[in-house]
Amino acid sequence: MGGQKKERLGEGEALLRKLRRLKIRAAATGAEDRAQLIALMDDIETVRRKLLRECAQLEKELKLAAVRVNAFNTYARVARVTGSTQRGEH
Repeated sequence: MGGQKKERLGEGEALLRKLRRLKIRAAATGAEDRAQLIALMDDIETVRRKLLRECAQLEKELKLAAVRVNAFNTYARVARVTGSTQRGEH
């Protein structure tokens, strides 16, 4: 799993660079070259779907991180209260 995360780390950046290159190619392609435009549209749609998946994965990771932070904060509060009551402080 760790290797997979390292692999994905820059995937969003690479996809955005690819999208920029496709946009430049699409702009340079003449309107009369229908076959090439259709192929470029397909490539752009593929990149768009990959970016959407990447966004969904990042959203899932952010939610998990928020849950963990909340759990850590709760644990710290409980530890503080438990520590103060054991010492007779209130």
